[in-house]
This record gives sequence, structure tokens and C-alpha cells, in this order.
Amino acid sequence: MGHRKQSRPRHGSLAFLPRARARSLVARIRYWPEIEYEAPKLLAFAGYKVGMTQVSIIDNEEHSPTRGKEIVIPATIVETPPLLVIGARIYEKTIEGLRAKKDIIFSQLPEFIFRKLVTLKNRKEKKEVSISKGDLDENDEIRLIVSTQPIKAGIRKKTPEIFEVAISKRRSKEEIINYVNSVIGKEIRVTDVLNEGQFVDVFGITKGKGWAGVVKRYKVKLLGRKSNKTHRGIATLGAKSPNNVMFYVPRGGQMGVHQRYVRNLLVLKIGTSEKPINLKGGFLRYGILRSDFVLLKGSVPGPAKRLVKLRVSARKREKLAPPQITFISQASQQGV
Repeated sequence: MGHRKQSRPRHGSLAFLPRARARSLVARIRYWPEIEYEAPKLLAFAGYKVGMTQVSIIDNEEHSPTRGKEIVIPATIVETPPLLVIGARIYEKTIEGLRAKKDIIFSQLPEFIFRKLVTLKNRKEKKEVSISKGDLDENDEIRLIVSTQPIKAGIRKKTPEIFEVAISKRRSKEEIINYVNSVIGKEIRVTDVLNEGQFVDVFGITKGKGWAGVVKRYKVKLLGRKSNKTHRGIATLGAKSPNNVMFYVPRGGQMGVHQRYVRNLLVLKIGTSEKPINLKGGFLRYGILRSDFVLLKGSVPGPAKRLVKLRVSARKREKLAPPQITFISQASQQGV
């Protein structure tokens, strides 16, 4: 309840108004932390939510009352097939923000890319392009254009998602140019971006609930037994005069399919396609893992098969030692 003592008119933050459906099922990352590594690398990765299971680990967090003991925690599995780098975009800084300056697209794109970018299919063949020193000014930013490869995952999907990913803070212009030219047209695996024991921020689009009333949408208290006309509603919409309803009054409407993100989820394990984690009978509403995967502590927004983005944590930079996993439940979830 926080600071509330006597009254709790409603739950739900006003920061998320309007509570409408997201424009796209691919979540947007609007902030990229400035982190410098020994070598340039991506600040985010993407994967498909598989489902949840329970994991037994040895707690290694400082100041935890169960430190050194075996605990059972919920965990989410995200399948992360390799990302394909199809190009790069250079932004220049202006007084109005970032503005696209130049795009570089790989010439030999695979066929499944044209399911998403139809306009590139009929373009004239050009020589392979790369970034030179003259393209990148001192204050310019460069981001990679990457594509997911759902055909390598365990879902029946062919059309990829294409989005931009920022690169870690550069030490020199030559270093970032060499990195971009070396990865265009190649695959990047999740092990090249994330590590076990690292904290990540997870971006996704929540499950859809359809039209919901005020009790389900805002957790409004049910009216009394003798209330007139309605029971699962609010007592009043506001004053008689002036005759308008304020924006903060709970109303029924769309619930779910909103963009949300969860901060500081611990990466418990990064697995490869050679040793996947599969439940008996497969994961409900997903199937069987066929590619690399990430095991995260806790839950992430969205249903199974939906794309989620894993960004390097913007607040929690320190890393823990890779947690010691003693058991991963692979029991069947059929009929549970």
C-alpha cells in the first residue's frame, strides 16, 4: 500500500495511461546505457519466451538469510536462436535528437528476410558496402540492424522480427568501424552478448486480457451487499458539477497487450543447442527447444512464443558468480 493508510481508491499507476494495446508485438528499448567493455559488443539480445520451471540453486547473494543454502526458485526459459546482422544505421546528433544519417544493408540477404522487408527483394544488386572513417563523425552513433531467426527455434514461424541494437561505448572510431564491418552478414550468438551471473532488463508485451471491468483492471474494492444497481464497480464517477469525468477515475477498458519491462533479472544459465532443457512432452503452448536458451530467475511479461528482448541492466552493473544449479525440474506440465 505504500504511503496509503485509510483510503485505497484504486490500484494502477497513472504513468501508463492510456492503457491501450501496444502498436507492435515487438517491444521497444528507448534507453541504452553507456557501458564500455574490453571489445565492442551488443547491449541486447532477443529470444522467444518458452515457459517456466523451477530450479534448485545454492544461494550466493550477499546479505541473504539463505546464503550458502539450497533454495528452490521459479525460472523462465527464453529460447535465443542466433541473431543475423543484416546492416547498420548511423545516427547524427541534432538539437532535436538523433536523426538517421546513413543506412548500410548487406547485399546477400537470405530469403526469409524478404518475408518482412519486401521492398528489398526487388532492389538492384549492389556491391557489398562497409563503413569507412568518413561516414562516422566524432559524435555520431551507430547501431546494428539485426534479424531474428525463428526458423531455428522450436516454434512454427517463418517471418522474422527486425530491429536495431546499440553497441557498447567505443574507445576509438577505428575500433567500432572494424567491429561493425566484421559482423555484418554474420550471426551473433547469445554467448557473445550475455554471461551467467549477469543482470538483465527484460522487455516484452504482456498477455492480452481483452475488455476488463474496473475490479479486474484497477483492483477496486467490491461494493457492499446493499449497493444499488452495481456491485463490481465504483461508487461514483465524480461531482455533479462540473459535469465531466476526470482522467484518473477507474473505468473499464482494454487490459493487457501493454509494453512492460522487468529490471534486474539474474541470468542463471546459458545453454547451447547441444544440451537443451526439454520437459517430458515438451513445453505447453510452445513445443521443444531446438536452439540456444537463457534461464532467467523469475518471470517475464508475455505469453509463450512471444518475442522478448534482454538488455544489459541499466542500473545493476555488478555481476555475481555463476550460480551453482543443483536441479532443474523437467517434469511434464500436461494437466497441471
